[in-house]
Amino acid sequence: MLKNFWYALEFSDRVTRKPLKAVCLGQSLVLYRTAAGRAVALSDLCAHRGAALSAGTLEDDCVVCPYHGWRFDPEGVCTVIPANQPGRGIPRKARVDSYPVQERYGFLWVFLGDLPEEERPPIPHWPEFEDLVRDGGRFKAVTGEFLWHSNYERVLENGCDIAHTPFVHAGSFGNPDRPDVEEYTVEQPDEWSAFATVALHPPAAKGLWAKLYTDRRSQGKDRPPVVTTAGWMLPNLIKLHVRLPLGNMVIYDTNIPVDETTTLVKWVALRDFFTGDWADKNARKRVLGIFDQDAPVVDGTRPELLPADLGAELHLRSDMISVAYRRRRQELAAKGWAVSDADRIVGDVPSRSATVIASPARRAVPELARAWEQKAQGFHPTVEGAQSPAPDREKE
Repeated sequence: MLKNFWYALEFSDRVTRKPLKAVCLGQSLVLYRTAAGRAVALSDLCAHRGAALSAGTLEDDCVVCPYHGWRFDPEGVCTVIPANQPGRGIPRKARVDSYPVQERYGFLWVFLGDLPEEERPPIPHWPEFEDLVRDGGRFKAVTGEFLWHSNYERVLENGCDIAHTPFVHAGSFGNPDRPDVEEYTVEQPDEWSAFATVALHPPAAKGLWAKLYTDRRSQGKDRPPVVTTAGWMLPNLIKLHVRLPLGNMVIYDTNIPVDETTTLVKWVALRDFFTGDWADKNARKRVLGIFDQDAPVVDGTRPELLPADLGAELHLRSDMISVAYRRRRQELAAKGWAVSDADRIVGDVPSRSATVIASPARRAVPELARAWEQKAQGFHPTVEGAQSPAPDREKE
């Protein structure tokens, strides 16, 4: 998992004046909006006794802890401790991490890392959002989500993989009679992304779709080749562009690493054909159908995590887009951008740990760094030998 990137964590319209929980890189966050509409992302762990702030409420622009009523402002600073007697001050270390937020393409993007603004990688460019039907343009968008029981890097590589299509998607758009992958060049427009463009040969269309294709050269056999571009955008995004005879279909997936073996995909599919609302249900059904075919295979892949060593798995020419990702990942890990033990804290039981990504404020106020140190959620044995959860506590 990689830190120091912008993560698209939630659809913008779901973030309201009610605190909302999100999980990424193994860390829980609370999302909400101020009265003026500004989006806020804080660590979802009260600095007092570790209660989930997402279970609390809002008072003015502060999130109120449901346990003891501590209030934290949008910068993560505690402003009220109800138990204090009049005149008693608030400790300077009474604060939680606050992360930079931007809204773009209908998503809330949160920067998970401590880099200063001028050193942060950019949010990827999604040009189709400059040409939406709602704004008088040509692309109609639908959205959805899907839960994988897989590591997000396995999901990401699957979305860019070309050779699996004839087998995993046989009977839909994959053609087992044409499994060969033509030679392609990995296109890297910048240091944060890579794409591969190939011509696929889907099987003959059936039913209504067969009648809708304007090109009849296939004469009932295979459809004409469909030019497809698939690629990755760091840290966790997939872009798929399919050029159908009917028009263009573009899908963006933000593969949110809930933890190392769970991935929540929030996706948006855009099309410049059949742009009426009547076609939205079918568009969603087709995207989810792709995931339904992929998930059993990817969820069963072992090892669960991508090997750190490129030589640990076999690679062919058809895997060049994946190899480009793994090499870039190695470079960023060597740079210190991989989530590591330094970003994890261990609770009373060694097998329990939690991720805590440092926010930019920790660099700005280094003497307060320990204010963010928390114990992870641990378990304590009962008299009967069973286990029950123990609440998080501030690290002494």
